[in-house]
Amino acid sequence: MKTRAQQKAETRRGLIAAAIRLSADRGFAALSLREVCREAGLAPTAFYRHFKNMDDLGLALVDEVALSLRHLMRQARQRAERGESRVRASVATFVEFIRRNAHLFRLLLGERSGSSRGFRKALKKEMNLFVSELAEDLQRVAQITHRPLIDEALTSEAIVALVFTVGAEALDLSARECQQLTERLIKEIRIILRGSESLARSGSWKA
Repeated sequence: MKTRAQQKAETRRGLIAAAIRLSADRGFAALSLREVCREAGLAPTAFYRHFKNMDDLGLALVDEVALSLRHLMRQARQRAERGESRVRASVATFVEFIRRNAHLFRLLLGERSGSSRGFRKALKKEMNLFVSELAEDLQRVAQITHRPLIDEALTSEAIVALVFTVGAEALDLSARECQQLTERLIKEIRIILRGSESLARSGSWKA
């Protein structure tokens, strides 16, 4: 038998999951409290036992995105530590994440340019942290391999922009097509890295 705390946590998770599903199709700003509760199979009164208002729920969605991105980074590192190349491990993990979390990824893509300014700012903050964490990883690898990059932060931004743009294609692809997409992304990221290494060696940003 579930404890009261377990039931409360389960209900909260249900509201968050319902909001993610609905936001993926329509955008968070377009949602109403009643719609979210109906999707979760709960009475509107239950909502206020977990969130003060829809803005409070929005912050919980951003936290969900942040936790997923950090988990993604940990998984990629673990795969690399087991001997898989870092680029391949990162791209494969990301594509798998998209396929397993389609609603969450659609929410992330849509709300980065959505109508809610508060939501956009919160997501931008988390994405900046994601980029910074990747930049730190790139710097560590460069030190180990003695292959410095011209600018880890800009290289990281370029990689993240590419991966999120191309990764959106994975939402509508078969497993075989996703594998082909993974190989394409690996090649494109390696092009970015080699370009950054080349610029570091030349010490010049000139074309």
